[in-house]
Amino acid sequence: MNDNDNSVRRRRQNPVLRYGGLGMQMLLTIGVAGWLGHKLDEYLSLEFPAFLLLFVMVALGGTVYKLYRAVNQGK
Repeated sequence: MNDNDNSVRRRRQNPVLRYGGLGMQMLLTIGVAGWLGHKLDEYLSLEFPAFLLLFVMVALGGTVYKLYRAVNQGK
């Protein structure tokens, strides 16, 4: 195999695998951020889930930005 064959295979990557991986990454990132925010709120004995909301919103923004870049990379 030469380098040209490898680049053609990378371009024909299955979109289900590509975007399925991004979906799992979004799910895990938002889940871990929510869990950490919840634990921090419990540790600080906050009645309002401030850190949970903050961490989830930051994680959501970051993962949506990553998804946007991945979708526009193919164009």
